[in-house]
Amino acid sequence: MSAPQLLPHIDAVTAALTGAGVTVGIGGAPRSDTGGDVPPPYIALYPDAGRSAACSLADPIGAVDVMVQLTCVGVTAEQAAWLHDKAAAALLSGPLAVDGRTGFWPELLGGPPLQRDDDLLTPLWYQIAQYTIRSTP
Repeated sequence: MSAPQLLPHIDAVTAALTGAGVTVGIGGAPRSDTGGDVPPPYIALYPDAGRSAACSLADPIGAVDVMVQLTCVGVTAEQAAWLHDKAAAALLSGPLAVDGRTGFWPELLGGPPLQRDDDLLTPLWYQIAQYTIRSTP
């Protein structure tokens, strides 16, 4: 029995998205090598702490479910929607490779409607989607 690990699940999602040519930041907008902001389009990935579930009596915390929120950021509504579609195609193409574990097919949970943030100097569009990422030992 081992404690659930969050980072391998984040890495699996990030690898799937970057493998599809998507720029990803964990916990916010991605940063450039010089520390500056990366311009849209990009995905800000927000994972929760995860939940454990029993696989058997011998391993009461074997299965791990991690909910991740993908905030797809674009300059236009179409760009945000396009990025969402690209991310969905990458994540829903098969089980994710979670290091040291058996990954399951991600589950798309949905999200709020497309929205625009007019409080920024240059308004941006956001399409948010949440997924459950599950793995077992």
